[in-house]
Amino acid sequence: MSFIAWIVLGLIAGFIASKIVNKSGEGMILDIILGIVGAVVGGFLFEKFGMAGVTGVNLYSILVAVVGAIVFLVIYHALFRRGARV
Repeated sequence: MSFIAWIVLGLIAGFIASKIVNKSGEGMILDIILGIVGAVVGGFLFEKFGMAGVTGVNLYSILVAVVGAIVFLVIYHALFRRGARV
């Protein structure tokens, strides 16, 4: 996929995952970064379970990226947000 396609996929996936995990976005830039990382994590996880990873900008790839971004966001919040609550 092209660099622009990864950004578009990352923006969509990061936005959706942020809304699912904490009901408010993390900010546009962080949403994009988390979405791109989520696409990579989701592709890795899906391939480990014998399914196709990210295949392009389509609904399946968005689903893979959103699942990966949710996993990444949960870990991110567990590591970096816990100290702020004390």
